[in-house]
Amino acid sequence: MQYRRANINGATYFFTVNLANRNSTLLIDNIDILRRCIGTIKNRHPFKIDAMVVMPEHLHAMFTLPENDNDYARRWSLIKSGFSRQLPKIESISPGRVSKGERGIWQRRYWEHYIRDDKDYAAHVNYIHYNPVKHGHVQHAVDWPYSSIHQHIKDGCIGNEWGHGYKEDKTKHWGE
Repeated sequence: MQYRRANINGATYFFTVNLANRNSTLLIDNIDILRRCIGTIKNRHPFKIDAMVVMPEHLHAMFTLPENDNDYARRWSLIKSGFSRQLPKIESISPGRVSKGERGIWQRRYWEHYIRDDKDYAAHVNYIHYNPVKHGHVQHAVDWPYSSIHQHIKDGCIGNEWGHGYKEDKTKHWGE
């Protein structure tokens, strides 16, 4: 069976990208490397980061691509490989991954969702910003340092108290 992805030029997409080891803290332990990798790819293959949160072992992001572009798969491949290349090879690598030249840091696949309208957009931004609270890392979303919530507050999109009393929509699938 062939996996189908949305391929709409200039669209906004939500992503969940996971490490292979879901008990790791690799992403926040190496946050500067991850930021540099994302920045490098963003410069080479432009996109807008609408919202993002980096958790210890996974991340959620919303990207808007240029109007003539739908190649988010290439961007994620470059981000993941760029990050992996900058880390020492200490992880366990299965023979299958070795034969494909993979490190074994990331899960091969990721969850993507095409953002359909303003309501869908808002629901996914809220989910991204609330994720550290959901996972018990902080009591308030604003307390998590690896989140675009700080830029959204600075830009006046939301207030410092955002998320107090937030209720997650349990009917949605987020790829975690």
